[in-house]
Amino acid sequence: MPWIFLLFAGVLEIGWAVAMKQSAGFTRLWPTAIMGVSMVASFGLLALAMRDLPLSTAYTIWTGIGAIGAFAVGVVFLGEAVTAPRLIAAALLVAGLVTMKLA
Repeated sequence: MPWIFLLFAGVLEIGWAVAMKQSAGFTRLWPTAIMGVSMVASFGLLALAMRDLPLSTAYTIWTGIGAIGAFAVGVVFLGEAVTAPRLIAAALLVAGLVTMKLA
């Protein structure tokens, strides 16, 4: 169950990062509200996952899911640039996450 909590916490981290971008510096109500709710829920699920998972593993996986997910959303939905260095960086993040999980 802690891995499920962690997965959903990571997905919510993607959600609050995207909502933060859409809030235009907290000037738009609904994206700001979505960001706040997603952030609280993400932290809550992360805390539940940390009951059973080591801090180093849980926090690394959580931030990695958020980072890779935000990168993917930015590229696919927000038209951000796809360059070789950005793809290499994303691949290295994924490799680090897999290594952390296996360790």
